[in-house]
Amino acid sequence: MSVRKSSHLHLLLIVGIIAISFSAIFVKWSEAPASIIAMYRLLLTNLVLLPLAFAYRTEWRAVRGKDWLRMGMSGLFLAIHFLLWMESLRHTTVASSTMILSLEPILVMLGSFWLFKQRTTPAALAGIVIAIFGVLLIGWGDLRLSGQALYGDLLSVLGTVAVVVHMLLGQDLRQRISSYVYNFTVFFVAGAVLALYNIGADNPMTGYPSREWLLFLLMALIPTVLGHMLFNWLLKYVSATSISMSVLGEPVGASLLAWILLGEMMTALQASACVLLIAGVWIFLQYDKPGEANAPAAEASLSPK
Repeated sequence: MSVRKSSHLHLLLIVGIIAISFSAIFVKWSEAPASIIAMYRLLLTNLVLLPLAFAYRTEWRAVRGKDWLRMGMSGLFLAIHFLLWMESLRHTTVASSTMILSLEPILVMLGSFWLFKQRTTPAALAGIVIAIFGVLLIGWGDLRLSGQALYGDLLSVLGTVAVVVHMLLGQDLRQRISSYVYNFTVFFVAGAVLALYNIGADNPMTGYPSREWLLFLLMALIPTVLGHMLFNWLLKYVSATSISMSVLGEPVGASLLAWILLGEMMTALQASACVLLIAGVWIFLQYDKPGEANAPAAEASLSPK
């Protein structure tokens, strides 16, 4: 790869990290229910992707019944993830919620070990311990601030578990289904699940001011299309490890944006905990050697936050 091409790819990687960092900011700015934000984000993303659907008509017809069911389950857990994570931002800080979310690759590794017997290195295990200690410190720091902040942390943890289940389902599916078909189907199912939830919760589907509709559209275009879908495209040219490092860029970028745009400050304890969490995830990503069987999971893990 030429130096010029490499620099362009790294520039696109930076663009993707900045794009996903705006996700939590848009949620904080919106006054709509979390489930409404998530629903319209997914459905509007699919509307953007719709013109390409005809090009994949042959693959759509070839998808097996079991794979439709698995993609449906993947979409269900993605919907649960959005519901819990976005709601967590109503109760805790952007820094705490996004830092906890950065545990995804570690939890995916643990799930892969349990389901697929994929092993890792002692150094990567040490990174897991450090990261978990960082999460505990975040929870302790937020408990000292308020019980509501701790509740938000718990929602973020549960949301992270939900997205890990979604990723593990995707690990198997992505071995035989293209990124477009997988993402479009899963986004549609998740959006439909959230629509049913909103109907059941009696959340209004319409009547939102133009500012809210703009935020819904920005959520679809920036963190989803310019963020996670860009990462999916970059996987053809950049290593999965490099893409995975974006997990560390999102909470840092989101915390900086929250400080600049929302005035959210971190306490010394929270900052120390975040450093520990980032260090632990970085060590894990540097030393985890899951083997080629994990490669499809890397792309599946790039679902939107």
